[in-house]
Amino acid sequence: MANSANQFDVIIIGSGPGGYATAIRSSQLGMKTAIVERDALGGVCLNWGCIPTKALLRTSEVFHLMESAEAFGLGKVKPEAHIGKIVERSRGVAKQLSNGVAFLMKKNKVTVIEGTGSLKPGKPAPQVVVKDGKGAGEYSAKHVIVATGARARTIPAAGLEPDGERIWTYREAMTPKEMPKSLLVIGSGAIGIEFASFYKTLGVDVTVVEAVDRILPVEDVEISTLAEQQFTKQGMKFLKGAQVKSLKKSAKDVTATISLKDGKTETIKTDRVILAVGIVGNVENLGLEALGAKIEKTHIVVDGFGRTGVPGLYAIGDIAGPPWLAHKATHEGVICVENIAGQKPHAFKNDNIPGCTYSMPQIASVGLTEEKAKATGKKLKIGRFPYIGNGKAIALGDSNGMIKTIFDAESGALLGAHMVGAEVTELIQGFVIARQAELTEAELMETIFAHPTLSEMMHESVLDAFDRAIHI
Repeated sequence: MANSANQFDVIIIGSGPGGYATAIRSSQLGMKTAIVERDALGGVCLNWGCIPTKALLRTSEVFHLMESAEAFGLGKVKPEAHIGKIVERSRGVAKQLSNGVAFLMKKNKVTVIEGTGSLKPGKPAPQVVVKDGKGAGEYSAKHVIVATGARARTIPAAGLEPDGERIWTYREAMTPKEMPKSLLVIGSGAIGIEFASFYKTLGVDVTVVEAVDRILPVEDVEISTLAEQQFTKQGMKFLKGAQVKSLKKSAKDVTATISLKDGKTETIKTDRVILAVGIVGNVENLGLEALGAKIEKTHIVVDGFGRTGVPGLYAIGDIAGPPWLAHKATHEGVICVENIAGQKPHAFKNDNIPGCTYSMPQIASVGLTEEKAKATGKKLKIGRFPYIGNGKAIALGDSNGMIKTIFDAESGALLGAHMVGAEVTELIQGFVIARQAELTEAELMETIFAHPTLSEMMHESVLDAFDRAIHI
C-alpha cells in the first residue's frame, strides 16, 4: 500500500513568496498541502533579495540623513560605514522573516519537505522525487506546482561570470567582507541601480554600464531621465549604449573592456564588479522535458491559471516568466491554487503589477509608459506634478522628484502612473488600486487627500492632466 503520509492534494516545489503564499492559500481551501525547499524558507526574496537588500538600502538612507544633519539645524555629523555590522543587520532581518515563514507553515498545517525536488511521470500528476535532505523520498499529489524561481544571468564567454571575490552577483554584493573603493555595475535595471545607489551613498566610486541608450529601460523615459540626473548629481557615472566585452581579473582589481556607443573602446579598472544583466529560470534538473512541459528562454510556458499543458503540473513566479517580482509570484500562485480548488478566479494578467526601485531617489510605476500609451492610438491627457511644489516634500528636505499620470482623454481611464522621488514605492499603491477598480479621472479628482502629505502630489498630477492643478 502507498504511504498516505507521502500523498497530498497539492505539492509546491520552492518556498519563495509565490510558493509559500500558494501553500497557505491551498491549505485555507481545505487541501492537504506540502512544500519542498532545498535551502531556507522564503526563497531568494526573503533570504537573498527583496528583504535584505531593503535593509541595506535603509542603512544607506540613514547614512545620507546623518551626512545632511546641518541642513536640518543639527550639529555636523560624519558617519562611518562599518560594513560588517551593516551586513549583520541585513542578515538578521532576513533570518527573522525566514523564521516567520516557518511559523506560517506550521500554523497553516503545511508539511515542509526538506530537500531538492524533481519530477517524474505519474498520474494524476507527476510524482515528486526529493533528494539530498531530511525529506528524501517520493511523494505523490493530485496537483504539483513548480515555483523554483530564477537566478542571476551570467555571460561566461565575455568573462561575465561571478567568482565570489571580485566579480559579484547580488548574493556577494549584499555580503561584502570589506567595502570596495570602486565598483562597476553591469546593468541598470532595478537590481543594478539599487546596488549602485547603496554603494555610492556609502562613498564608493560607482560606474554603471547599460546596453541601451538610457538607464532603467523599462520605466517611462521622462522618469528615468530625471532619475539619472539625480544619480549623476550624487556622483554616479553612466556609460549608456555600451557593452562590456570582457572582464580580466588580477590579484588586486578587475579590468573591464567596454565598447562605447560611438564605436570607441574604453578600459576601466575597478575593485569589484556586480553583474545585473538579467535572470534565468531555474528549470534545470527538474525533469520538465521528459514530462513534455514547454520551455522558452529558460521559463515554463503557462496560461493565466499557471497551467503548463501537462496534466496536474503548474508553474508560477519567476520561472513562469516576467515580470520577475515577488508580488507577481504571490498573486499568480493564489490564482493558480484557487482555480485548482474550483473557486473560478479571473485569469492572471500583468496589467496592474507595480514596479518599484528602492534607490535614492526611489522609482515606481504601474501601467503604460507614455511611449506605449501613444502606441495604442488613443488621445492622451498627461499630468505632471513636481516635488518642489509639495509642502511635505520641502519639509522633509527631499524636494527633487515628480509624479506623472497618463489618461485616456475620451474615457478618463488611468493608463499609467510613473513616479520618481521620496517614498514613491509606497505612493504607487494608490494608483494600483485606482487601475484595479477602474476608476476614472472624475473619482480621483473627487477623492480627498490628507494635507500635508506626499500623496497630495498624486491628486495634483491628476488635476494637471485636465488643466486643473492648484499648486503649479
